[in-house]
Amino acid sequence: MRSFSQITDDNFDTAALVLFGQQYHGNKVYGEFCDLLGRTPETVTSISDIPFLPVEVFKTHVVKSGDWQEEVVYTSSTTSGGAPSQHFVQSIAHYKQVYEAGLERAYGSMEKYAVLALLPSYLERSGSSLVAMAEGMIQKSGSAESGFYLHNHDDLFEALERLKETNIPVMLLGVTFGLLDFAESISTGRYGGHSFHYPKLRIIETGGMKGKRKELIRPEVHHILKHCFPKSPIDSEYGMTELLSQAYLKDSGKFESPPWMRLYTREISDPLAPPMRNGSRGALNVIDLANSHSCAFLSLSDQGQVFENGTFEIYGRLDRSDIRGCNLMVSL
Repeated sequence: MRSFSQITDDNFDTAALVLFGQQYHGNKVYGEFCDLLGRTPETVTSISDIPFLPVEVFKTHVVKSGDWQEEVVYTSSTTSGGAPSQHFVQSIAHYKQVYEAGLERAYGSMEKYAVLALLPSYLERSGSSLVAMAEGMIQKSGSAESGFYLHNHDDLFEALERLKETNIPVMLLGVTFGLLDFAESISTGRYGGHSFHYPKLRIIETGGMKGKRKELIRPEVHHILKHCFPKSPIDSEYGMTELLSQAYLKDSGKFESPPWMRLYTREISDPLAPPMRNGSRGALNVIDLANSHSCAFLSLSDQGQVFENGTFEIYGRLDRSDIRGCNLMVSL
């Protein structure tokens, strides 16, 4: 299996099929799932044949490819009291290599930025892969102003004012409800104005209200943030506990994945239908070849649209997502 960093459009399919064979044999949970569907390395000859494991399995099973001791277990946040997903990660260094490669591909080196992370709810619990990524971004940043913020909007605004004076590029990474709360503090005139003008400030929202605010679709969120930060690009990050890779949406456009990660749509009513990248709307599947030690082939709880060039849009969670997918998962 090639390193994730060596994956290109030309060798992606071959690498995916090789990894499928390895995970079929080395991942007990995934191998049993494939057997229930009658899909084996002997019968799977293309990506359209590969089974996608329902992501909910990470809530109930230890999903590992191989026999190894994990360095960390990343867990998902929960807003309804349900069981969190658990991603057993063999190597923190590998995760760091993955997210750094994705960030540098999208934004260049973090060394040129001051990185401010507004991550309430994530910082208030342990086991967040997003906090681990933000911590790595802050450590690699070349600015002493870089750091985490919880609910201390005054301190965050003062840091932005200082950075504006020095003309340093700033990356503000924030959970959606935290950014909206901060924008509301500014727009009410709390700091002497109703908007913050700094072209070198780039805002990246990570999605999700975590039960703190009314759910909004992404264009509504970006419209509110753009009104408060009229000179700043408004971006989004798409990732999850069960994946090591992230996709980024820049300047309110469409999401782009790194070369080692692909998304597909599937028929919502048929979780075993072949994956598509033809612009049709449906539930989402993902292949993340950086997930070499867990499972790279996942059926997600989100719905969206994936285009022929691989860019995609996210439209939100599927209804009753905890019970969607193939009922064969209950037999694992």
